[in-house]
Amino acid sequence: MLQLLIVTVLFFVLLFGIGFILNMLLKTSWLPVYLYIFVAVPIVVWRLWEPGTLWDNLSAYSAADYLTFAGGLAGAILSGTAIRTLRKKGYKMF
Repeated sequence: MLQLLIVTVLFFVLLFGIGFILNMLLKTSWLPVYLYIFVAVPIVVWRLWEPGTLWDNLSAYSAADYLTFAGGLAGAILSGTAIRTLRKKGYKMF
């Protein structure tokens, strides 16, 4: 249980940090979210899924896998929100 908490927090921090830096450098707000959903997830699905029905493949993952995914997605979304808030408050650096 402790390992699940640590890995979820690590994915959150990792995606938040990468997303914040990408948003700052590329002057976008939601690029990390798009990359996470449209690039990273399909690559993992393509490599790990076995032939079979959708339900068989989805049930093969455990709750820990879904929580790790949710932690990373939350970090990516929060990085876009943080950059957007900083820009609205007048910080031109971001």
